[in-house]
Parts: sequence; C-alpha cells; structure tokens
Amino acid sequence: MKTCEYDGPPFTEPRSHPWTDTTASSEHRYRDLKADPSHIRTSLEDFVPWSHYSAIDAFYRLLEWLNSPTSTLESNDCAFTGPHANEVPSVPKSLQCSGRVMVLYRSLATNLSRRRVESLKETLHHRLRSVDPEFQWGTIGTTIVPVRYVTLPDDAQLGYQIMISFWAWGSAEAELMSSLGQVVANLSRGLSAASTISRATD
Repeated sequence: MKTCEYDGPPFTEPRSHPWTDTTASSEHRYRDLKADPSHIRTSLEDFVPWSHYSAIDAFYRLLEWLNSPTSTLESNDCAFTGPHANEVPSVPKSLQCSGRVMVLYRSLATNLSRRRVESLKETLHHRLRSVDPEFQWGTIGTTIVPVRYVTLPDDAQLGYQIMISFWAWGSAEAELMSSLGQVVANLSRGLSAASTISRATD
C-alpha cells in the first residue's frame, strides 16, 4: 500500500475537539460516535450519496470499530469527494475520489504529546507499507495537525491529531469504487495494528 506524508491545507489555528460547526454549513455538528454510533450511517453527508457501494459500507464499518470500546482510538470529523476527473497526471486513470478522517487517542491527554502522536503515525505507515504491495490505485497520506482539547484543563489543552487523507483511482466508476474499497480495507488493517500497539504501550 502506497503511503505519503501529506502537507495538506495549512492550519493557521488549532482545530477544536469537540468542534461545534463548520464554515461550510452551520448544520454540520460534531457528533460523539462513541456515544451514539448510529449516526455513522446517517449523518456523514459526503458519504450518504455513495452508500450503495460496498467501499462506503466498509468505511462505515471502519468508523464503527474505531469508535467502539475495543479500539484505543476514535475519530473526529471526516470528508469525502466522490468520483470526478483525475487530477494526478502521473496516474493513468480517468477518475479519482478522495477523503479524510481525523484520528486521535481515546485518552485525550495522550494527544498532548507530540511524541505519542508521531509514534501513532509511524506505526500506521509501517503497517500500511507491509500490506497489499501490488496495489497501485490508491494512496494514504498523513498530516499531524494542531488541536485544542477544550474539555481538558485550560493550561493543558494544546495537542495534536492525525489527519488521514486517502485517494483512489479507476477508469470507470465501478473500478474506482473497487479501488476505494481496497484503500479502506488496508486502512482498517493499519489502524487495527496501531490500536493494538497503543494498548500495549499504555
């Protein structure tokens, strides 16, 4: 599985966890998916139009596990851009899609340590590079972003999260969404390994 360090858009101010609304729409709200996982399949506006594809169901299942009691991690915000013209000249496919999911340690104070968040990122990369080596039509990138954990004490709120970005390509929509399914499956394996290692080091 191909991975990269992704610059991503610049973050001039720390994100908040939990966040309240977005500049795109005041109707978008943070939902604690640990407390109510039913929102995973109904409130992710970007994903709903594509829910008939198995790749999107796999992404829902990833979030359901990620926010379940068996995981040491959780998610905060995700996004998806459906099939559109390929924007990467080096990839010989006509279509691409892309998305992201923000991942953090379930124990919020752990996210204040840059070293621990870097370790999570490196574990994820290491695991991803060892799986599905023949797969060419997808990439996963990571970006460490600053976050203010507003529920922690005032003098101990500034920390980090990992923004996991992903891309998939195909010559037709069905092939593209099949590629996305492989990307999600590989990401699930990587995050599962990272969660297990995190539990062992706590």
